[in-house]
Amino acid sequence: MRIIVGITGASGAIYGFRLIEVLKEAGCEIHAVVSEHGWQVLDYECGISPQEIKERVDFLYDIKNIGASIASGSFKTDAMVVVPCSMRTLSSISNGIADNLLSRAADVMLKEGRKLIIVPRETPLNAIHLANMLKLSQLGVRILPASPGFYHRPTTLNQMIDMMVGKISDSIGIDHELFPRWQGE
Repeated sequence: MRIIVGITGASGAIYGFRLIEVLKEAGCEIHAVVSEHGWQVLDYECGISPQEIKERVDFLYDIKNIGASIASGSFKTDAMVVVPCSMRTLSSISNGIADNLLSRAADVMLKEGRKLIIVPRETPLNAIHLANMLKLSQLGVRILPASPGFYHRPTTLNQMIDMMVGKISDSIGIDHELFPRWQGE
């Protein structure tokens, strides 16, 4: 599978990094684009450098490079995940503002009818945030808020991260064993 991963400046950059690791393990071709604030959050929250991302992806694009392959609908991709997704980026995508490579790639996914998954990490949400999410959902975008479940009784932060990355992987169609599935009582 050919997957685009966009990382924005919202808190929760570890979700994007862990998703890249899982996609690499699954043998996916990974195309990544990170916003300027995304790089800052990766460094601040996780101590992750651009080199560490570059080593794990097949292609890493500059956010300003709107001539990149992922900016064109003729470049076939299977899915795009924006994780974490800032409210600014969510608003841009929702309103068709393709002013950088990340929002342009998301716009391409919409116009081509391809899988687009948005992982917002914000709380509380105001009416504008919710309206933008509703608009995207009505366009077929999967909105997957970064709020892990607890029914699998996580005892570590990594288990909570893997729960969210597992839910993202489910949405893409990637098999995994990142968290135990609910079996009922």
